[in-house]
Amino acid sequence: MSETIQQQAEQREDEQIVQQGVHNFSAEDEWVKPDRPELLEQLEWFKDQKLGLMMHWGTYSQLGIVESWALSDVDEEWSRDSVDWDYDAEELKQQYFDLNKTFNPLRFQPELWADLAVEGGFKYLIFTTKHHDGFCMWDTKTTDYRITGAQTPFHTHKYADVCRHLFDAFRDRGLAIAAYFSKADWHTPTYWAPGMERSNPTWRGPSYNPQEYPELWEQFVQFTHEQIMELLTDYGRIDVLWLDAGWVCKESRVSQDIRLGEVVEKAREKQPWLLSADRTVGGPYENIITPEQTIPSDAMNVPWESCITMGTSFSFRFEDKYKTTRQLVHILMEVVAKGGNLALNVGPQPDGRIPEGAIARIKELGAWMGTYGEAVYGTRICAPYFTQRCAFTRKDDTVYCTYLYPSEDTNVNDNIILPYTDKVTAIHLVGTEEKLPFHSDEAGLHVKLPAHEVGGKAPIAHVFRLTAN
Repeated sequence: MSETIQQQAEQREDEQIVQQGVHNFSAEDEWVKPDRPELLEQLEWFKDQKLGLMMHWGTYSQLGIVESWALSDVDEEWSRDSVDWDYDAEELKQQYFDLNKTFNPLRFQPELWADLAVEGGFKYLIFTTKHHDGFCMWDTKTTDYRITGAQTPFHTHKYADVCRHLFDAFRDRGLAIAAYFSKADWHTPTYWAPGMERSNPTWRGPSYNPQEYPELWEQFVQFTHEQIMELLTDYGRIDVLWLDAGWVCKESRVSQDIRLGEVVEKAREKQPWLLSADRTVGGPYENIITPEQTIPSDAMNVPWESCITMGTSFSFRFEDKYKTTRQLVHILMEVVAKGGNLALNVGPQPDGRIPEGAIARIKELGAWMGTYGEAVYGTRICAPYFTQRCAFTRKDDTVYCTYLYPSEDTNVNDNIILPYTDKVTAIHLVGTEEKLPFHSDEAGLHVKLPAHEVGGKAPIAHVFRLTAN
């Protein structure tokens, strides 16, 4: 097979994994149940959390463009649509890789990020330790292309080792840590190797066939293992190793076997609870399935987590438009009712602050969760799951129905039908603790709302607690 034809075949395979930077997700029947008690226990813990704060932050934040993807020539059509200055492709790549020389987030305050996460009702952090561009947000010893590197002006700051200070701040407030790590690295010369025939145009995979250059590939494997072990040895308790770049796997058309199991099992000698989320790959190291910018059409009775942006982009964009609090709650409740967690993504500014619009949404979401969180945290799926207006969850013998209103202009009727047909002896309105009159028939539960809940602007939702004893 010629080099061009082979690359085209590999590109087609890549597009099955990622389309316009958005990953697909593994099917429920591809999930492999771990056989270790400590991992099963950790998965139950994970399913209890429900709401995680995802943060894409790196040198790319300075430009307000999509993270990493503009470096890939085969993704040019969509990834460079916001690049509005004159550029030559090679010049653009060099400009991008040189962003480390100007990244200086002097207003970064990890404690404030962590305090905001707690106020927002988040239970864990998913942070980009390294995206595909290869820039490391921790004090790695493997490369100078890092936040603590001499070329990066922030390297002398007291918070220069971003991952260490961020992880410590979140853990100090009782939040767990998931370390996002890209298995691809477009900066290291052992992945995109200079002078190789396929270096231009660049694509998502390596610039050479690992089977034809096994020694070079082994250097990349060792480099990757060393980076992962640094994070999982020197940075405290990590609950989830969240792995991106699903095309980097043994099963790819051009095998990119980084022997992931080897390094994960080594890490588990130190952190036996460690979950691995090897996205789109399936098998024993995809402990969590990770839909992106979407919610599965049906409930899934396996551990899963939808990563969805608060705005329009995973990375920071100037003047981004954020979803309303109503939209965020409705997304969260659909995800939870179908058995998943929501990883809600916010892109911090290049100066180290969270955008004001995102702060407002986080606080509003936290206020809603402060009242109605009992219908979210620690719950499991309950038929009929999600019916556009009703999100059902269960905690032990208690069932919750979150009745969603599409907009504040929606008419609030004094009688609401909940499509739930199991036996119920009492219904309470969460937030007021009022016991509500109801009767049941084949359509479900006919609930009468208190007069003060009817009329005026529709709330985000009414949450009902259903008990059968």
